[in-house]
Amino acid sequence: MKTRQRKTDSVKRNWRPARLAAACLALLLLAGCSAGGEPSQGAAGTTFVLGDTTFNPENEELDVNPHNAYSGWACIRYGVGETLFRYSDGMEIEPWLATGYRLVDELTWEITVRGGVTFSSGRPLDAQAVKECLEHLVEVHGRARGDLMIDTIEAEGQTVTIRTTQPRATLLNYLSDPYGCIIDMEAGVTEEGIVAGTGPYVAVSLRTGEELVLTKNSQYWGGEPGFDTVKVLTITDGDTLTMALQSGEIDAAYGMPYASYPLFQNDGYVFSSCATSRAFFMTMNYGSAVMQDPAVRRAIAMGIDKERFVEELLGGHGYVAAGAYPDHFSFGGGAVTAKSYDPEGAKAVLEAAGWVDTDGDGVREKGGQALAIRYLTYPSRQELPLLAEAVQATLEDIGFAVTIYNTADVHTYRSDPGAWDLYASAMVTAPTGDPEYFFTTHCLAGSPANNGGYANARLEQLAAELSGTFDPERRGELAVEMQQLLLDDDAFVFCSHLQMSLIAQADVAGLVAHPCDFYEITADLRPAA
Repeated sequence: MKTRQRKTDSVKRNWRPARLAAACLALLLLAGCSAGGEPSQGAAGTTFVLGDTTFNPENEELDVNPHNAYSGWACIRYGVGETLFRYSDGMEIEPWLATGYRLVDELTWEITVRGGVTFSSGRPLDAQAVKECLEHLVEVHGRARGDLMIDTIEAEGQTVTIRTTQPRATLLNYLSDPYGCIIDMEAGVTEEGIVAGTGPYVAVSLRTGEELVLTKNSQYWGGEPGFDTVKVLTITDGDTLTMALQSGEIDAAYGMPYASYPLFQNDGYVFSSCATSRAFFMTMNYGSAVMQDPAVRRAIAMGIDKERFVEELLGGHGYVAAGAYPDHFSFGGGAVTAKSYDPEGAKAVLEAAGWVDTDGDGVREKGGQALAIRYLTYPSRQELPLLAEAVQATLEDIGFAVTIYNTADVHTYRSDPGAWDLYASAMVTAPTGDPEYFFTTHCLAGSPANNGGYANARLEQLAAELSGTFDPERRGELAVEMQQLLLDDDAFVFCSHLQMSLIAQADVAGLVAHPCDFYEITADLRPAA
């Protein structure tokens, strides 16, 4: 982590100009209470404003309801909800809303729920509330249902007993996923998608893809939150985000373009950075006629200059990827073999498969079909359009014609197998500190994000073994073998892993980057002393 300090300009800052405070207050008055609770204080006190590129429908974060798609990320990041267990800086499981657990047998987990905790609705947290929340989660959330494999849940006092349908070594890891935020089902969910959680802040107003306003939770069990009001602004354009932080219109930024970093490397700002497992990777569409040719997939894997992408386009703020996980993981990229950048070798692969430029226009053909691919990506991750342009340039040198579809409406295109050939996205591959997550979400027959329709019988067998294996060393071995299958099939190309940074004004304290990319707005966030 790099830390820089600045003398506070009390005239400029004063924790938000009066006009912003008044606007926030107006929003709060219009919004009224959150789900079942009263805001603890108005906007007249201290206010923290975060600019975030990712809080939008494009990333399936429509609100702060953890039972809705990937909105759990917003719920946990912005201090609304908390999970039974959480991750340490070393990505080890530790208690949070739970105080401990006991593995009764390989199917039965007994979890002790922390006492003295209340939801922002005022309801005490107990085992019954946890049971209600998790039962609703697996009823409506397909990914959670597949991950958790819950058979029954029993509640008595502060003890919740979960029985799974089959041995689930990673149950606690998955309960720590953002969808596992414990919310008060009695309080319900508002039309805006606001819920009552146990976190340091209470959501009071939400406009999808625009802004979220929160107030301090006066009942918070984990200490006094540092701000009276928090406002999250969705700012998907990198230049706009840069100018907003420079002008002081926002107090901190998530998703700042790497090209803007030099502007903030001075005493006026604080950086908090860490390596994460967020991977920028490409999915091959097996429903596309051209991508069904193994030579085409192999040439693409050999035709991407990952080193240049990281060093030049990202300014060194990342790590070249081999597999799904970074090298510092025991099951990481250092244990697998990926294709190296080899444009001449890629040309030879295509030539041998019959892809030849017969008319001299620079684009190869085979059987009258041009070697043309449609490259799908989205703009809210500032690095993805840069990757698209880099890939387009190197693949066109090899003989491809590449058309880029860079759209915020990516899910409409992605859901249509006939609309794209190559899909580039970014995701945290091991947010649970365990390798199973990426495979269950992206690579198996029943995976909800198996966008390319990839299928491999051996992978399915290894995944079944991984699911029931409790030994960490064996889990790591299985993960390495499974990654190698993906790479050997050229089903995915992993380009880089993200060095994630949060950038704040120097008079902000407690905004800390975390390897799992979950915990941002916490009770520790406050004005610097």
